[in-house]
Amino acid sequence: MSSTNAFPQLSVVIPAYLEEDNLRLLLPRLKKTLEKLKVSFQILVIDTTRARDGTPNLCREENVLYFNRSGGENFGNAVRTGIQKLEGKYAVFMDADGSHPPEFIENLFQKREAADVVLASRYVDGGFTENPQILILLSRILNWSYSLVLGIPCKDVSNSFRLYQVNQLKGLVLKCQNFDIVEEILLKLCRQYHVRILEIPFTFRKRLFGESKRNLLQFILTYLFTLIRLRLS
Repeated sequence: MSSTNAFPQLSVVIPAYLEEDNLRLLLPRLKKTLEKLKVSFQILVIDTTRARDGTPNLCREENVLYFNRSGGENFGNAVRTGIQKLEGKYAVFMDADGSHPPEFIENLFQKREAADVVLASRYVDGGFTENPQILILLSRILNWSYSLVLGIPCKDVSNSFRLYQVNQLKGLVLKCQNFDIVEEILLKLCRQYHVRILEIPFTFRKRLFGESKRNLLQFILTYLFTLIRLRLS
């Protein structure tokens, strides 16, 4: 059960952008959770194109894999880099800011044989989010629109905290540059592999330290453009 196992059963990918303080708390909890599962695992932190804080040193201290994202600083570049670097049978993607408690990975992993994608959902019965009401409203509109227009059988298409099958992820060609890559992954998995999606109730937490990297206006415009582009593709 090693974080550097060459052929792990479970890989955890964490895109990070100036998240050293959060990772310092997150990584020990994550390793403890994965060791409890008693499976071989690897943890991959996908940092900025060049280090901007002490994340590389922290990853060395915690014995987890560190990579710089390639292609640019966008979230989409981090996700594509993570997919390229990960190995194993199953992969969990999670945020570095503390909004995705690592202990919940046990819930995702336990359901790995029940579906192709196991998704931590804020919008099924029992799910919840600590975001402000205006963000909850925008998120619900976004999720309803994507689900309806693109035909994705899922209530929470925008939460990135998910368990995937690695072979399916590696078969995708992903083009989105920002946080909309989260929806693009789900849509292309549905179209290409006709995946079964299981949503399990989840509570989305507020970030621990630092500020969100999401620009609200850019966020709205990007998602609107992506919705149209994916619908016409």
